[in-house]
Amino acid sequence: MFGTTQFLVAGMLISGVCNTILNKLQDKQCISNCDDPTNSEYFEQPVWQTLNMFIGETMCFVVGYVALLWESRKAKQTYEPLEPPVALTQEVSEVEVTDEYLGPSEDLTGWKVLLFWLPTLCDIMGTTFMNVGLIYTTASVYQMLRGAVVLFTGTFSVLFLRKNLYPYHWFSLFLVVLGVSIVGMSSILFPTEKYDATDSSRILKSSDHPTTIVITSSTVSTESTESIIGVFFVLFAQIFTAAQFVIEEKIMERFRVKPLRAVGLEGIFGLMTVICGMLLLHLLIGISHPGGYFDVLTGFQQIISFKQIWISGILICFSIAFFNFFGLSVTRRISATARSTIDTSRIVFIWIVSLFLGWEAFSWLQVIGFIVLICGTFIFNNVMRPPPCFTVPSAARTNENQPLLPEDHEHN
Repeated sequence: MFGTTQFLVAGMLISGVCNTILNKLQDKQCISNCDDPTNSEYFEQPVWQTLNMFIGETMCFVVGYVALLWESRKAKQTYEPLEPPVALTQEVSEVEVTDEYLGPSEDLTGWKVLLFWLPTLCDIMGTTFMNVGLIYTTASVYQMLRGAVVLFTGTFSVLFLRKNLYPYHWFSLFLVVLGVSIVGMSSILFPTEKYDATDSSRILKSSDHPTTIVITSSTVSTESTESIIGVFFVLFAQIFTAAQFVIEEKIMERFRVKPLRAVGLEGIFGLMTVICGMLLLHLLIGISHPGGYFDVLTGFQQIISFKQIWISGILICFSIAFFNFFGLSVTRRISATARSTIDTSRIVFIWIVSLFLGWEAFSWLQVIGFIVLICGTFIFNNVMRPPPCFTVPSAARTNENQPLLPEDHEHN
C-alpha cells in the first residue's frame, strides 16, 4: 500500500530528476552565434543557477507561511472552549509524559533560527564545488559521483548523531562507493568530449578569462586530466553536502520546525549570502573579466534576453522548492543517511532520461557501476537481503532505517 513515506520518497525522486534535467536543458540554450556551430556560445552561468536554487527554497517559506495562516484561521472557526470535568483534569495531571514520546521539545524561535545558516553555508560550498566539477565531467558521471555522499553522511551520522550502523549497513555503503568508483574510472579511462557531436568545438567564453576554458580539437588529449580534476571536485563537494544533511537532522531532532519552514529559512539565508557573494565577486573579478562566470550583468542580460532560459529558470525554482521540501521531510521521517541514499537512486532516472534525449552515450562500464550502486542502496534500506555472511539484527528492522516500501504508520 502506498503510504506517506512512499509518497515523500516518490516526490523527492521526481522533483530531483526534473531539477537536474531542467538545469541541463538550460545549459544547452544557445545565446550567441547559433547559426555557426563552430562559434556557438551557450548559457553557462553556474552562479546564477545557484541563486535559482535558493529562490526555490525561499518559495517554500512563503508557502509554509500561507499554510500556517490557513491552519490558524481554520482553527479559530472551529474552536469551541469546553470546561473539562474536574476528575478528568486531576487524572490527566497525574500522567507522566516523558521526552521519549514528545520528540522535539523546543520551538525554533528568535536567534535560534540562525542555526539554519550552518547547513545553508554547507549547501553553498557543496554546490559551488560541484559546479566546478561539472565543468570537467559529463552530466551522467557528475550525477553518479554524487552518490559518494552516502559514505560521508553515514560516517558523520555515527560520529555526531550517535547513530548505530550495523556491519551490513557499512557493506552496503561500500557497494555504493564501489559503484561510484567504477563510474569515476570510466570517465578517466575512457574520456569523452563534454559536449554533443554537433558542438564539440563549442567556445564557452574566452581564453582570456581565468574562469573559463575553450574546447577545441587540440584539447581532446587533456580529457583524462580534466576528468580527474572533475572527479576530485565533485567528490570533495560531497563532504559539505553530507555535513548539510547531518546538521539539518541534528537541528530538527532538537527543535520543532516544519520542513517547509526549514527549507524557507535556508532559502532566505542562502539568497542573502549568494547575492552578497555575487556582488562581491563581480566587483573583484567580474568587472575585470567581462563575460565570465562572475560577470553578474552579463548573466542577467542573458537570462532576460532569452525566453527559453528564464522559463526554464522558473521551472527550476519550482522543482527545487518541491525537492527540498520532500528531502527535509524524508530526513525528519526516516534519517539523513536514508535521504542521501535515496538521492543517489535518482541518478538512475536522470541517466535514463539523458539517454532518451540523446544527451549521453551508452556505456557498459557505467551500467555496471549503476547496478553496484543500486544494490548498495537496496541493501541499506532493507529492500534487498545482504549476503549470508551478514546478519540483520532484529533491532535494525524496527529502527529509522527500516525498509521504505512497506506501509509506514502515522504518528500523532
